[in-house]
Amino acid sequence: MKRILASAAAATALVIGGLVVTSVRTEARDYGQTGEAFPVLEPDLLATIEKRLKRAEASGELARTNEMFAKRAEAKVRRPTPVSAISPAKEARAWDFDPTVQVEHDIRDQKGNLIATAGQRINPLDFVGVRQALVFVDGDNADQMAWATSKFTELNAKIIFVRGSPIEAMTTRKRRFYFDQEGKLTSKFGIEHTPAVVRQTGRAMRVSEEVVPKGRAG
Repeated sequence: MKRILASAAAATALVIGGLVVTSVRTEARDYGQTGEAFPVLEPDLLATIEKRLKRAEASGELARTNEMFAKRAEAKVRRPTPVSAISPAKEARAWDFDPTVQVEHDIRDQKGNLIATAGQRINPLDFVGVRQALVFVDGDNADQMAWATSKFTELNAKIIFVRGSPIEAMTTRKRRFYFDQEGKLTSKFGIEHTPAVVRQTGRAMRVSEEVVPKGRAG
């Protein structure tokens, strides 16, 4: 009798176990695609790029491309993008530019001493003097160049181009010239016409646009 009961219990256990397994398998069935799937890119992207670079190098295309970029970069250095909306002055005008700024955060020196507190207004000209004038000219305008170079020396002014090639001018005139990159200085001072001269006058910078007669270059 015990053997019969044991056999029946074992059979019952096997049936229950089979139901459990069947139930689990049923729960794990495929319910279909629930999200967007993306295929794996083959061959590997880096390997593809490397092959293309090697192919370009072997054909000489890579060298030609590098040379093209180098020439473009050199041309950009030699002749920067002109400052837009700047034209020759047709009438003289002048105004004062106040360089005072408001400090956003406390400023301390290397030793931790407080120099200025947040919100304080500071005029840099109270601490540093601008000895050289800033002279803005169109480097492609012969009259403006003749006027600026005859009136100002390297000691008393910095001649800054808004158009033209400072490098070419330095080669021919044997003196240093600068360029107002992206028009940051002319925009800051409100300059719209050249030639323009910016000089320190006390606690302000005096800005003047001057008219140069045509034919001055001679």
